Amino acid sequence: MPKKVDHQERRTLIADALMRVAAAQGLEAVSLRHVAAAAGVSAGMVQHYFRTKDEMMAFALSVVRERSQIRVTEAVARLGADPPPRLLLRTLLAALLPLDEHTRDDGRVALAFLAYTAVRPAAATGLREGTRQLTEFIASLLPDRHDDAAAAGLLALMEGLGVYLLGGQYTAEQALGALDAQLDLLFGASSAT
Repeated sequence: MPKKVDHQERRTLIADALMRVAAAQGLEAVSLRHVAAAAGVSAGMVQHYFRTKDEMMAFALSVVRERSQIRVTEAVARLGADPPPRLLLRTLLAALLPLDEHTRDDGRVALAFLAYTAVRPAAATGLREGTRQLTEFIASLLPDRHDDAAAAGLLALMEGLGVYLLGGQYTAEQALGALDAQLDLLFGASSAT
């Protein structure tokens, strides 16, 4: 009887290898051959699951997004029912920042993918909707509800802090301090909870 193959498991194995290669060596090192070697499989197997580099990158990003969503969900759940909007926003944004080694690996892959989409805009199609939804959610929590510009600014600040954390220009404490300062501006310093 032929062995039953878990295709999702194999795709995830390959995506994890892609993420290790991208996190350690940068996106330019990502190729079918390098990913196959990192996964311990043949290049043909990689091609079976991902016809193009774009497909591999999109799947790896979906894995990063799924991990991020789990981190956010767990962090928000620890707040209990009905947390204050400022605390909810801080918790959500802090959970998305690459504050430790595990999240830095995911952050490197996400940053590499964003750089990749700068020269291949078609690869960013799925990101646009996610960014729109996150911006709307952030705007819904701000004191001046539906302030899309302030929400976009807060999201851009979080992304920029992520880049500085990955590059080693900021420590986790500095990044969280900058996030808190911006939240104080938006919510007023008296609502620090």
